[in-house]
Amino acid sequence: MIDLFEIEASTDEFLLASDVAPFLGVNAQDIRSQAQADPTKLGFPVIVTGSRIRIPRMGFLHFIKYGYAKGNV
Repeated sequence: MIDLFEIEASTDEFLLASDVAPFLGVNAQDIRSQAQADPTKLGFPVIVTGSRIRIPRMGFLHFIKYGYAKGNV
């Protein structure tokens, strides 16, 4: 399992649903399904391209630290 320190230290621009699922206490497939159905309900930014889901690393970190998506104050 990836930890928050590893995500912060990473130079990757995007995370996968399997990377963020443990932080939310849900199954990665639940994140993928929600991103396809209504990504705004996730609370953090996602990019949906066909069946692929990408999560911007910095946007997810902001969500984890502050509890809301950047720009949704």
